[in-house]
Amino acid sequence: MRSSAWFVAQCALIAWTLRVIHGAEEPRQCSEADYYFEYTECDSTGSRWRVAIPRTPGACTGLPEPVRGTECTFSCRAGEFLEMSSQDCTQCPAGTYSLGSGIRFDQWDSLPPGFSSLATSLENGQDRDIKATCNSSSWLPQGNYLESNSDECTVSLIYAVHLKKKGSVSFDYQYPDSNLLFEFFIQNDQCQEMDQSADTKWLKLTKHGEWASHTLNLKSGTNVLYWRTGGILMGTKVVKPVLLKNIQIEGVAYTSECFRCKPGTFSRAPGSSSCDLCPQDTFSGHGASSCTPCNTSTQYAGEGSDKCKARPPCSKKDYFKIHTACDNDGKTQIIYKWIEPKICLEGVPGAQTLPSSGDREPCPPCNPGFYNNDTATCSPCPPGTYSDGMKPCQSCPAGTEPTLGYEYKWWNVLPSNMKTSCLNVGNSKCDKMHGWEVAGDHIYSGAGGSDNDYLILNLHIPGFKLPTSASSDSATEYGRITFEFETLCTADCVMYFMMDVNRKSTTIVESWGKTQTRQTYTHIMTKNASVAYTWAFQRTGQPYDTRLYMNDVARIYSITVNNAVDGQSSGCRVCALSAQSTSSACVPCPPGHYIDTDSNQCKECPSNTYLVSHASLGSEACKACGPASRSDEDHRLCYSDCHFTYTDGNLTLTYNFSLLGATGSLMNGPSFTSKGTKYFHLFNISLCGGQDQLATCTDNVTDLSVSDSQGEKGDGPSAVKTFICQSTIIPATGRGFNSALSSQSINLADTFLGATVEDHFEGISAKPDQYPQISKKVPDVNFYYRSLEPTSSCESGRSTVVTLRCNPEMSIKGQLSVPSQCPAGTCDGCTFYFLWESSGACPICTERDYHQIEGVCRGGNQEILFVWAEPKLCMGGVTLPEKKTLPCKSMELWVRLSAVMGTFTAVLLVSLTCYFWKKNKRLEYKYSRLIMSANKECEMPGADSCAVMEGENEGDMEDEVVYTKPSILGKLKAIASKRNGDHYENVQLNSSQSRALVWS
Repeated sequence: MRSSAWFVAQCALIAWTLRVIHGAEEPRQCSEADYYFEYTECDSTGSRWRVAIPRTPGACTGLPEPVRGTECTFSCRAGEFLEMSSQDCTQCPAGTYSLGSGIRFDQWDSLPPGFSSLATSLENGQDRDIKATCNSSSWLPQGNYLESNSDECTVSLIYAVHLKKKGSVSFDYQYPDSNLLFEFFIQNDQCQEMDQSADTKWLKLTKHGEWASHTLNLKSGTNVLYWRTGGILMGTKVVKPVLLKNIQIEGVAYTSECFRCKPGTFSRAPGSSSCDLCPQDTFSGHGASSCTPCNTSTQYAGEGSDKCKARPPCSKKDYFKIHTACDNDGKTQIIYKWIEPKICLEGVPGAQTLPSSGDREPCPPCNPGFYNNDTATCSPCPPGTYSDGMKPCQSCPAGTEPTLGYEYKWWNVLPSNMKTSCLNVGNSKCDKMHGWEVAGDHIYSGAGGSDNDYLILNLHIPGFKLPTSASSDSATEYGRITFEFETLCTADCVMYFMMDVNRKSTTIVESWGKTQTRQTYTHIMTKNASVAYTWAFQRTGQPYDTRLYMNDVARIYSITVNNAVDGQSSGCRVCALSAQSTSSACVPCPPGHYIDTDSNQCKECPSNTYLVSHASLGSEACKACGPASRSDEDHRLCYSDCHFTYTDGNLTLTYNFSLLGATGSLMNGPSFTSKGTKYFHLFNISLCGGQDQLATCTDNVTDLSVSDSQGEKGDGPSAVKTFICQSTIIPATGRGFNSALSSQSINLADTFLGATVEDHFEGISAKPDQYPQISKKVPDVNFYYRSLEPTSSCESGRSTVVTLRCNPEMSIKGQLSVPSQCPAGTCDGCTFYFLWESSGACPICTERDYHQIEGVCRGGNQEILFVWAEPKLCMGGVTLPEKKTLPCKSMELWVRLSAVMGTFTAVLLVSLTCYFWKKNKRLEYKYSRLIMSANKECEMPGADSCAVMEGENEGDMEDEVVYTKPSILGKLKAIASKRNGDHYENVQLNSSQSRALVWS
């Protein structure tokens, strides 16, 4: 009984436990904190539903039923948000803001949700070290802005947004350095790039320290936004990064919440569409509706601060000196002022006091072209007059004109066409400060608000006016600016010299880092345009809360601009008088004419000379063109007519290089930067030149800022048109860009010096050992060029040698190459070498380049063939004559005469031989007769002579035996004597003795 009761109790306990457990697993009723509302996608009718989405699925039950939502095109106004419970627009509370149908990103303490930074691999198959190096590159949040990478890696900032309707994206950016490529493009959800024009994809350069805005329309649906950068580093120079801020996207159908104001800002009233900066000496945190004042006796805060800072003791870095303007007594004074806003404390231990002002000193003289006329200020001389700054203005004499320009070498006040400012990327506390201060004989960089401020000095020139001795149609130099400066730095300071032409875009002309000794720099203007010159000095690129490098300074001693259209005159120059005019008014010379100093009249330069800009007056202004070159009609430059003649003894070679074409191109490489970026150098060469046949190199990235009309003409600030130019080409593959990029176009040769077979000309060596020549029957022809524009590494400019070599095995266009020792075309960066091998570089064929071959005589005819001399080293010219067939010719007269003479000589020799043979027989006979008439003892008598002595007669000889054989004449006589009956030959023996011996 007890055991059964215990069993029942146990069963009841288990049932109760199960009931409790079962009751705990049942979902509870959902509250408003357990879910949020979202809209479904719009259907084909433009309708959508509002649905509740649990924050934790399965945590509760009883979610609100779906209800029909607002129209798909519905949006709230700026300063409102959509309250999803009631589906009504509600004003944002104080301390927050809303754009209504847009979102804004202006706080960059970290990457906001949805943003990502992705480093792209440089090329497929590169080693892991390079990939790892690029993976460490990214867009870095810097509080008020984003900063891009400044290396060679390609890094993309990506944000995806889904728009319910058409909208737009806008942002502010700084893009100061063309060595860093910066593009913005959009892809859809299929990773297909949206259609964009080049000027919206490639962003324009900005002035140093200034922000530019960029806006682009967006389509409804998914839009993936890309901000992409990639560097081109070919030296040790560090590029300036791209800065990005205030990204705003319009087109989201609604925002269901308001954004809190970032620290340092506030919104006082509900329904705000933006937040305001906290005033100076106040601060705020996130979502502030008002700013909190600082204790100004011990603390300070700049505009838009998120906290107060303690005031430091005053030091030398908190004040600066200035020169006051001249007073009525012609005196100036050095005074000291605190840097505003003043943040330091006086009267505390270690604090310095403001130095007292200096003594009054005489003012410096006026600058050339100005006069003071016993007043406190300098005034410009009236038109047609001039002054050296110390004497009264004088009128230019007849036959002269004022030398317009600006020559600033005394700095009592800032000239009227110059202005100075202070700019900081991250804050605006120095916006109202002077960037540069005058100091008598120089102007120097001011204090600024912090060490990383840009201290800016601007000079505006509305245009240039050439002297009447030069023609605007033939001028290659419209003006030049020259300034003398120095920098003294202990940190990584940089001084920039920039130029803005026709208010298009600012480009950096030159920059100098660290300490620079006092030096002079000159820049030449090659086009007549409005230009703004800018000097910017930054003590360090690192932001610091306190000033550490206030003693780092840049000084400019003088600035000279000639031919400025609104300039003043410090002197007069001789100008040309027309031959017909009797007045003293100057008239411009025609193109290619110089001023005769004796008559002050225009005279044309001699043939094959060109007019040197800014040369001395007289015929010396016309310089002779080099060998194998001639001047154009305007005597503006020298060029080759593509013909060349070389004479060596009796040999004359004539060349026609026009067969090579107007221009030639060579892309060498590839080359790689320190991080492995592949690039090529593209060279365009116009061998002969001419006004319409110069080579052109363009920049398809930064040249987008040029207007359409300029772009069509190829006259943009990044376009180079000259004899020889070079561009840097980055291929599309491996950089993440969709097309090949051409940038950094430079001028290698703008002056043709001449063509010759010599290896040295005008101080330039062709170095033939770099291109060993196998055959020397046809010499190489060297074309010499020079670019007079100086660079930091080539003070005298660059020079180029193009060697033309005859190679009959190549095509007429031929092939360009560079020396194997200098794969970039140059070994020192100043002298470039090219070899152009082509059959078109061979001399013109003449009759001496072929010979004839005579065939054998067959059937009375003889064939004559004409063949080229091997190897054939000529091109064009005369053609090879056709084969000829001629009848065989009889022997010539001299051949026949020789045969007759030979026959006569042979007969004569035979006759002489017979004569001497006969005479020898007679002597033998006489000798035999003497032997026979000797004594019995066979002793020969002693004869005095075997021959008839002189004066003897045959009749007087004793014992003389005469043997006579008829000669030809005798035979004739014998025939004649036949009538006498003498039909035989007789031999008469005469002797003084009675006996006779007769041989018959």
